[in-house]
Amino acid sequence: MIVALVASVPLLYLAIVWSSVPAIIPIHFDLNMKPNRTAGKSELWIPTLILAACSLLVYVVMRNINKIDPKRVSAAPPSSAFTRLSLVVVVFISVLNLLLVMTCTSNGHMPVALFMPVMGLLFACIGNYLPALKPNYFAGIRLPWTLSSESNWKKTHQLAGKLWFWGGLCFAFISLFLPTAAGVPVLLATIIIMSVIPGVYSYRLFAKEKNTPS
Repeated sequence: MIVALVASVPLLYLAIVWSSVPAIIPIHFDLNMKPNRTAGKSELWIPTLILAACSLLVYVVMRNINKIDPKRVSAAPPSSAFTRLSLVVVVFISVLNLLLVMTCTSNGHMPVALFMPVMGLLFACIGNYLPALKPNYFAGIRLPWTLSSESNWKKTHQLAGKLWFWGGLCFAFISLFLPTAAGVPVLLATIIIMSVIPGVYSYRLFAKEKNTPS
């Protein structure tokens, strides 16, 4: 019930302000977050509904991950980390959805700087829960080496957790001072760095274990 309520907040907000929304609103923005396409306000319901549905779908999948895991015979029920992480994802998607609605309904005048810090905080929250994730095929650093070795999975996610937590916080802070056009490239670079380093570390662990005499 609470999850559905959180996911529906952007929809409720749009319904409340609907009568004051201009007939024509911006629905697409360039890298400088300047409106470059407009449409009738009714079109705003589509992305808002899609994002709300996506947040609920992510929650349902993560809460039932043991039932759809290929190794479900031996898979343990979802840990409390999965439950908390699923709630975090729902909250952050709803926040981004709400920011999207507020930006479009305010003729693009909503402070765009809010988007990037929210993404950084999401990364930090994910990093906080990564070390607690158990091996699975749907969430975490899913590589052949991590999935085939519980020790590799644990060590890789301990490193990834620190990278995503501090990387997310650093990005959230730095993005407050970045030019709008630089936000997306820096965001992509941050994601690449936070993903590649744990992957390389995981492979090195695999190679070391493989070359170590048993």
